[in-house]
Amino acid sequence: MSLGILYLLPSPLSETEIEIVLPKHNIDLIKTIKYFIAEDAKTARRFLKLCAYPNIQDAEIALLNEHTESNTVGSLLEPLLKGQNVGLMSDAGCPGIADPGAEVVKLAHKKEIKVLPWVGPSSIVLTIMASGFNGQNFAFNGYLPIEKDKRYKRVKELESLAVKYKQAQYFIETPYRNTQLFTDLLTSLNPSTQLCLGINLTDATQQVITKSVSEWKSIAPPEIHKIPAVFGLYF
Repeated sequence: MSLGILYLLPSPLSETEIEIVLPKHNIDLIKTIKYFIAEDAKTARRFLKLCAYPNIQDAEIALLNEHTESNTVGSLLEPLLKGQNVGLMSDAGCPGIADPGAEVVKLAHKKEIKVLPWVGPSSIVLTIMASGFNGQNFAFNGYLPIEKDKRYKRVKELESLAVKYKQAQYFIETPYRNTQLFTDLLTSLNPSTQLCLGINLTDATQQVITKSVSEWKSIAPPEIHKIPAVFGLYF
């Protein structure tokens, strides 16, 4: 029996019309798939509705998130092993990037299942593009520590890496903690360090702003509380 294909399906970052951020090919492909892997079933069904998916109640959505036991991830591949195609989607953006979907992809490669990524929005990539930082040497660091002392230490490490290796550093935070992270960055970083914020990307209100820390301190802070944002620093 031939194996199915694991399609990596980016999903919208904002309420922008889906045709603006996803190619028609993606939308047409999604309508042909019955089995999906997602972080949250409600969010996944909302995405399918945006794609005008026929008979959403017939779509079978398996969950992969922080509550998934590691020894059960393999069961998510069962439709693929039976020759059925599966769509892996994130809550927002690209599967496998700051997203638990990487575990399924890893297992799929081990089983010699074909993995095909499709283009779509990534807040991380969009921020890198628009930051003005080094686009040939950069690192994405996920979430920084929550504890203040550990966070300060990590921020200074990233600042040092940026200078030593000319490597732009990017990271994210849970949206309701964005304001606190921004405040901590202004108090931790050197005044000349460049700080970029990619805010609510692909939305009509999106902004990507790069300023030195000293410049950020001289203006009103951006509105980022509970708003998706990507942070970047360079020198």
